[in-house]
Amino acid sequence: MTMVDIHKAAGIIIQDRKLLFTRAADMDFFIDPGGKIEPGETAQQALVRELKEELNIDVVEADLEVFGDYTAEAAGKAGKTVHMQAFIVKKWQGTITASSEIEELRWLTSDIPEGIQVGSIFGGQVLPALKQQDLVD
Repeated sequence: MTMVDIHKAAGIIIQDRKLLFTRAADMDFFIDPGGKIEPGETAQQALVRELKEELNIDVVEADLEVFGDYTAEAAGKAGKTVHMQAFIVKKWQGTITASSEIEELRWLTSDIPEGIQVGSIFGGQVLPALKQQDLVD
């Protein structure tokens, strides 16, 4: 049986020079807000939907700025590859609050605290790029 790759849309939400990470109830590590792109959806449509589901915020596609495309092995899913389209979320309506899907929210700088595990794409690729562009501490 072939493993199907995972296609995700990810939101880069920065506040006070910190990047927002989320942790689902069934996970040990923190990842980006966002999720799988459903059949027939664009990455932007998927991200708008996921941000509403996960963080209870409203985002319009015009406020999503393409940041980059990333590929890595899926965290906790050996043999699967994640293809992630990341977007900077320039503005949103509402207050960021964790939905029932999300166990914990963390605002982190590029200096990840000990004991905090972050997903490979966001921790290893996106966060260093944001730091390099002086968007986060």
